[in-house]
Amino acid sequence: MIALTPTFATLSAPRLLAAAVAGAEPSPSLGTLPEWRLDDLYPGPQSDAFKQDLARAETECLAFEARWKGQLSEAARKTGDEGLGAAIEAYEALEDLMGKVGSYAGLTYYTDTSKPENGKFYGDVQAKLTDLWSHLLFFGLEMNLIEDAALETALTRDPRAAHYEPWVRDLRKEKPYQLDDRLEQLFLEKSMTGSGAFNRLFDETMAALRFSIDGEEVPLEVALSHLQEADPDTRRKAAEALSATFKANIRTFTLITNTLAKDKEISDRWRGFADIADSRHLANRVEREVVDALAAAVKAAYPRLSHRYYAMKAKWLGMEQLNFWDRNAPLPETANRAIPWDEAKSTVLEAYRGFDPEMAAIAGRFFDGGWIDAPVRPGKAPGAFAHPTVPSAHPYVLVNYMGKPRDVMTLAHELGHGVHQVLAGEQGALMASTPLTLAETASVFGEMLTFRALLAKTADRRERKAMLAQKVEDMINTVVRQIAFYDFERRLHTARKAGELTADDIGALWLAVQTESLGSAVKISEGYETYWSYIPHFIHSPFYVYAYAFGDCLVNSLYAVYEKAEPGFQQKYFALLKAGGSQHHSTLLAPFGLDATDPAFWDKGLSMIEGLIDELEALDAA
Repeated sequence: MIALTPTFATLSAPRLLAAAVAGAEPSPSLGTLPEWRLDDLYPGPQSDAFKQDLARAETECLAFEARWKGQLSEAARKTGDEGLGAAIEAYEALEDLMGKVGSYAGLTYYTDTSKPENGKFYGDVQAKLTDLWSHLLFFGLEMNLIEDAALETALTRDPRAAHYEPWVRDLRKEKPYQLDDRLEQLFLEKSMTGSGAFNRLFDETMAALRFSIDGEEVPLEVALSHLQEADPDTRRKAAEALSATFKANIRTFTLITNTLAKDKEISDRWRGFADIADSRHLANRVEREVVDALAAAVKAAYPRLSHRYYAMKAKWLGMEQLNFWDRNAPLPETANRAIPWDEAKSTVLEAYRGFDPEMAAIAGRFFDGGWIDAPVRPGKAPGAFAHPTVPSAHPYVLVNYMGKPRDVMTLAHELGHGVHQVLAGEQGALMASTPLTLAETASVFGEMLTFRALLAKTADRRERKAMLAQKVEDMINTVVRQIAFYDFERRLHTARKAGELTADDIGALWLAVQTESLGSAVKISEGYETYWSYIPHFIHSPFYVYAYAFGDCLVNSLYAVYEKAEPGFQQKYFALLKAGGSQHHSTLLAPFGLDATDPAFWDKGLSMIEGLIDELEALDAA
């Protein structure tokens, strides 16, 4: 929710942060992996520059409150330095300043969450920024108290206010759900010891977990990567190690999940949201009916997509049923080699360049500027993400690169986010942030470009089959799996309203949803009931997950338009990315002839996945 939550506290959801570590050791197979340079933000946590900006933020927050609190209705009747536009400009400048400070603290913490000094730094900065934000909380609330006629007059007469009209219109949508000033301040201040504390507990617990595989204690990312190994015994041992560690810590994860679900229910009830996911839909600027249509279309397609594909894969692997740890196993045709970092870099940049040289040039800045952190390290945040920081700085990308083909696609995905964030930055701190439904567009499009470029070079039938199978699995993971996650969250939050859930209760909900989405070709055996516990989206961003399916289906339709070689596609695409959060999805998709409110829209996107499965089946029969 735009005005009621400080943007400095918001990180990109993990697909899931890092002072540079000097002297990265080169891997003999992967080459030297880059580690990002946070000194573009600040030289260090104790640097004069950081301390000065934090002190300046305090001074300017207090001055802003003294200048504008109780004055916005009057400012709406004026122009120039006394007008509403001047107030919004000053508010945006504070957003950028505080966002830079908060981003640096978060990125430093996620470098190594196991370091107590990083945790203390992050916690202290978050507490300070939350305190400062309490002095700005009045602004969004008071903006929504301005009478409609006065606001319209300001947007018409004051050019500086008119610039922010999209932000003001979005802010107005929050009005039915905002509370009075004192309650909003209480919610904000209590978040540090409520939801914020449990989010941090999850992160630190997950980063500290170790999984015993053949006598070696490995972190989560390494254990999960073993599920993609060719050797069935390696996959089984990794799955058993994951199950054992999750089970040993299940009480903690159950407590975290119960607490955050109840915390959300309290907040939703006080604000008056009718449905458990409505706050997410509002934040995403998407209608509940559109998301319901997406979820219904994907669930109806389970038999044609995941059920059908996993039955084919079981046959290819010589099995009657896949074990749950075989879902992402490579096919026998898959080349078993580690992909060096330089090759991954050139693969992605070449694919981006084939679409538009500007796209490759922006992505190249991430490699050349020290904006990427790639190695797997103890204590480092798991998964991958692109963090936009603030428009006055630049984004950062985190991956845990281990040379798998999927790691290359993850790099393409996160760089798509990064390109989007660079282009949207021109909108400024208040309007650069893209609703999650469109935030996944550039990332999934980047993946598709990379996949199609590689596939076009592949003439060998066996290699082509392996590539197509991997892409189908990635799309199933992005669409089917994420809608199953969304279904699981809906069931969990609904059940939590009746009382606290045990680990067995949550596990039963998880298994029911997984059985429905995976189909009879996948054997759900003991141990899998705990696998809900490591999904960070459930903790950090409830109901975020449908954005992946939204983005994938949207990109499938968008890519179909691109393949028709319609003139001006690249220019329209860049205009979509540059818009950031300044326009509704219906407006941004209209130039491409796409309409997400049309139920048939989702079937078009799903049909591309089905078409790839058809192609696989034909290759298999040849």
